[in-house]
Amino acid sequence: MSEPDTGTPASRLRRLADSDLFSPVQWRRRVLFWSGAVIVGLAAVGFAQAADYAFGLFHRMLEHSRWWAFLVTPAMFAVLAWLTSGALKPTRGSGIPQAIAALKVEDDGFRGSLLSLRVALGKMALTLAALLGGASVGREGPTVHVGAGLLYSLGRRFGFADAAAAGRFILAGSAAGLAAAFNTPLAGVVFAIEEMSGAFEHRMSGILLTAVIIAGVVSLGILGNYAYFGRLDIGLPLGRAWWAVLATGIGCGLAGGLFARLILPHDQGLRGAMGRLRTRHPVLFAAACGLALVLLSQLTQTGLYGTGYAQARAILEGHQDTVSAFGALKFLGNIASYWAGIPGGIFSPALAVGAGLGQNIAALLPGADVPAVVLLAMAAYLSGVTQAPLTATVISMELTANQQMALPIMATCLLARAASSLLCRKPVYRALADRLIEGYEQELARRDTPPAAAGDNDAALVEDPATPTPPDPRETP
Repeated sequence: MSEPDTGTPASRLRRLADSDLFSPVQWRRRVLFWSGAVIVGLAAVGFAQAADYAFGLFHRMLEHSRWWAFLVTPAMFAVLAWLTSGALKPTRGSGIPQAIAALKVEDDGFRGSLLSLRVALGKMALTLAALLGGASVGREGPTVHVGAGLLYSLGRRFGFADAAAAGRFILAGSAAGLAAAFNTPLAGVVFAIEEMSGAFEHRMSGILLTAVIIAGVVSLGILGNYAYFGRLDIGLPLGRAWWAVLATGIGCGLAGGLFARLILPHDQGLRGAMGRLRTRHPVLFAAACGLALVLLSQLTQTGLYGTGYAQARAILEGHQDTVSAFGALKFLGNIASYWAGIPGGIFSPALAVGAGLGQNIAALLPGADVPAVVLLAMAAYLSGVTQAPLTATVISMELTANQQMALPIMATCLLARAASSLLCRKPVYRALADRLIEGYEQELARRDTPPAAAGDNDAALVEDPATPTPPDPRETP
């Protein structure tokens, strides 16, 4: 039998035609990724501007009278709890756990319940409503959720419905969403590697990078080359000032771990009681959380509403408009907003808490530059909450366009990650994602359990408020 001729021009052309470079399927996928990244970038920019406008309306209402918040905020919390009690239940919370859970479970019904276009659009609309009501939430986590949902839906619509292909669309959409939300392209890539997937498939590198770049270019073209908190020329010289690394890493890391522990559902203790109360009376419980946020805000001049961006930037720039207890109060305001189970992220509010805590720590370190300590505290608290030190490091540097603080920020974030793990052993987004999966599986099992045997399982776990409801098989076309 003669050996095939592999050196002729015809065979080389055949091999070239069969390669990924000229494959029609691969090109169709690339075009979908690129066009999807443009859509995600446009959605992120529009979402950001709409969020600023929505919170601006609330802020103008407060300027007229601070007492309006006692009516508007609890009422909006209650309305959002009611609106998200049915099909829009997966829109609750940050959105990042939903994207992670959809990556981990290769089930079309589960992924569709978390990332459908209805959920993506509902996430945007209801997060805007939360900001209109003054909730202490951010838009970055929801933008990740929306980006994952848009690219996932686009891939399925054009034939990439198998589990592996859908996972790539979810991962790229999540990274593109974060990159466009913060104008931090490098952070988008690191976030996808560290937080979303936990691993990095070699063949995904080009797809992921191009999706992030395109979404970032869209944001850049519309909003310009800006740094989220402005460009800060600060540094932390070697010597006594490095005590700030130790202080912020341990202090803010422990605070971040405490926050993560408090927002994780649990079947016992305070968290179990709150979870059961929320399950039995979701609307009244959400209204009570809104009232708690308003009462806490009365202790400050600037309030605890919204993302906390203005307060964090003021602290970074050395203004003294915020009260000394802003960090602790914002911490409690974030807890109240998250416990309510309404849509909204924790990235920006976490940075605001870190800024407030950094202001307190800087007062104890007279030898260090105050903005430098505040930046370290922001990075440390974010690292403590997420237990993703690489993402926190890159975000902190890109948000302020500052490279001089790279080494101190890295050291602080690693220290904060270690301190946080003492209070919360599992990264919060992954723990919430696992809770979503567990709740979904229990609901499926409950449907398959005969009514007579269901009474034996009354002590079900306290679910994450965003646990999706499995699709009814009778409604499947």
